[in-house]
Amino acid sequence: MNKTKREIFETSMKLFAEKGYDATSIEEITATVGVAKGTLYYHFSSKEEIFNFLVEEGVKLLKNSIEIKTDKLDNSIDKIRAIVLIQIKILVKYENFMAIILSQIWGNDQRSQMCRSYIFEYIQMIEEIVKQGIQKGEIIEGDPNVIASGIFGFTCSSLIYKMRHNDEELDVSNLDKEIEKTFIRKLRKIN
Repeated sequence: MNKTKREIFETSMKLFAEKGYDATSIEEITATVGVAKGTLYYHFSSKEEIFNFLVEEGVKLLKNSIEIKTDKLDNSIDKIRAIVLIQIKILVKYENFMAIILSQIWGNDQRSQMCRSYIFEYIQMIEEIVKQGIQKGEIIEGDPNVIASGIFGFTCSSLIYKMRHNDEELDVSNLDKEIEKTFIRKLRKIN
């Protein structure tokens, strides 16, 4: 991605997160980046294309990070720990991206359906790990979809925690340990 396209991408992400998709105009994006409309349209055909690109790239980053990390692990609990840590790090580093995704999943328009589809696809990745863990006797018996959705939701609440303590630097390691202690540890099947 060249420098101008990256600036458009990052500026759009920031504005969408702060103001919302509908309240952000192409004019505002170009003015903030300092480029002409023609330059923006050279890289993206519309505001919708910017949004779609942003969501696709963010989800791809999250999924690729998780696949790389979990492929090296055998134990399902260790895989879930890795997922939680990666998700927290991405929430912290790409807070605007996560705010956009989470704010868009509630409607019935095409944008909301796309965001919801990506979230469900991501939760399904977690669900597969949970199913394997139940089959191997590493994770307690339960509905894999409920457990996977809980892992996703519990970890997403880190964003709310971060927003509530916005004046402080979020200690990723400490938050990860707390999620481990209050949630993940309870998933381990005791033989």
